[in-house]
Amino acid sequence: MSDLLRRLRGRGWRMTAQRRVVAEVLAGEHVHFTADEVLARATVRLPEISRATVYNTLGELVALGEVIEVSADGRAKRYDPNAHHPHQHLVCSGCGAIRDVHPGGDPLEQLPASERFGFAVSEVQMTFRGLCPDCSRG
Repeated sequence: MSDLLRRLRGRGWRMTAQRRVVAEVLAGEHVHFTADEVLARATVRLPEISRATVYNTLGELVALGEVIEVSADGRAKRYDPNAHHPHQHLVCSGCGAIRDVHPGGDPLEQLPASERFGFAVSEVQMTFRGLCPDCSRG
């Protein structure tokens, strides 16, 4: 059972066949699918699942804080089930591939108090950009 499914069961989330399939599609490391990619994979497992159900389920998972919406460079939103493990993203500027990365240290330490303008910072989102091996070959 995936970490996401385990968390959802622990919350008592009603696990319909459709919701389960969406959660199963999101299982794994470095998963950053668009809603359409989730739909395509879910349809293979459960042909009768609808686009509206997939989109609604993704919205619920985001609202619950169990999935993170990732936007990169104006491309389609992607859904990251790695919501409970601090990480940053490495994004390919060519194809848009996204990988989870775990740089050392506390990124908040890189922002001096004089640059916080009185904000009580609660989270840091850093994105590393470059070309993946496939895009850098071409």
